[in-house]
Amino acid sequence: MPHLTVHATETDLKGREEQLITGLTDAVIAVYGPWARDIAVVKLVGVPAGRWGIGGKPATNPAPTITFGIKEEAFSHPGVIDRLAAGVTDAITNILGEQTREAITVDFIGTLPGRTAIGGVITPR
Repeated sequence: MPHLTVHATETDLKGREEQLITGLTDAVIAVYGPWARDIAVVKLVGVPAGRWGIGGKPATNPAPTITFGIKEEAFSHPGVIDRLAAGVTDAITNILGEQTREAITVDFIGTLPGRTAIGGVITPR
């Protein structure tokens, strides 16, 4: 199940939540196909002004950061990570503006078999 967590400033998110959720879900579908739509999870985390720091100082206008998590094996197909990086970055810049592109960070986290629990129970491998 693909999970995307976006950290962005509250001002960047306000009023754009639905567009971001749709755009990011569509980016996942473009790589994995329609089967992933119903299980793609997008979380938008708004950071209030003054609560994001870079270099030991409050950041004035930080670019969003995205954590993309899925089972490790879903990253094993050739070109998948490159396509996801481009698609997720495009989805964000299409909504927040091209000026954000160069600083957007996307971290890919692959979960190993037996390393996910739902309801306190490890899911099958």
